[in-house]
Amino acid sequence: MSNANRSEPLRGILAGTVGLLLLLSSGCSSLRTVAVNQLGNAIAEGGATFSSDDDPELVGDALPFSLKLTESLLGKSPDHVGLLVAASRGFTQYAYGWVEPTREEEGGRGEAARLRSKRLYLRAREYGVRALAVSIDNFRVRLASNPKAALSLARKQDVAALYWTATAWGLAISSSKDDLDLVADLPVVEALISRASELDPDFENGAIDTFLITFEASRSALSKDAGDRARQHFLRALQRSGGALASPYVAAAEALAIPDQNRGDFEKLLTQALAVDADIKPEWRLENILAKRRAQWLLFHADDFFIESHTGGKQ
Repeated sequence: MSNANRSEPLRGILAGTVGLLLLLSSGCSSLRTVAVNQLGNAIAEGGATFSSDDDPELVGDALPFSLKLTESLLGKSPDHVGLLVAASRGFTQYAYGWVEPTREEEGGRGEAARLRSKRLYLRAREYGVRALAVSIDNFRVRLASNPKAALSLARKQDVAALYWTATAWGLAISSSKDDLDLVADLPVVEALISRASELDPDFENGAIDTFLITFEASRSALSKDAGDRARQHFLRALQRSGGALASPYVAAAEALAIPDQNRGDFEKLLTQALAVDADIKPEWRLENILAKRRAQWLLFHADDFFIESHTGGKQ
């Protein structure tokens, strides 16, 4: 990607921001509202700018500005569903892709990163809940009393909010398994993702199935069929993405092969992830680059995950 192409998103954001500031300085509240909503619509629909980029570091450096701009606009238009979903998605992706600590980050630094990622996931969850509350009357009370009944009121236009709320909430739980109050929210996460799957199982080319690979596998101790369901979601994720996304392979390697202590499947799945051409679908380029990085890291640290060595002997 040329420098000229990379500068286009920045020029667009700056131009929109300058225009917004000029209108905000005017005395007309209706013009201010129109300006906020128009820029909000542009930001909410502008995810492709980041998703097609080939430079994760560039995106990681740019995301905080974009997220704070989104929050500033929400301060002026708090019920803008597109901005609320964009904030939920953005904070979740930023925390997972750039803040989450690796196994190599031990001690205080790793703990600080874990706590920060948890806070960002919870912030993302709040924006997702707010988006759903715009669509569903008295949503917070309904969700707390009966999640399935509350979410039965969601419609197809709410799927993005359902998915990102579930993802942020689930990752917050995963990052703080010692927080029993948060872990107790797992049924709510299940209800959110189940409703999203009912309404639009093809959402974002198998994103829901990829989520459910990990979610179902995590419940294998509670349900003897959970592993089989996770494998079915893996196959559906591959089908819905046409095999052009690396993330289902990585999810299956971590959620299925490691618990099964099947190093052969682990290495095969990650090799398949690395074989995905990140440029074949430009709109998936960044996701694939990040997933392939994760696959490389997992392969490099394979000995940390398996009791038996390559030769089958004990380490």
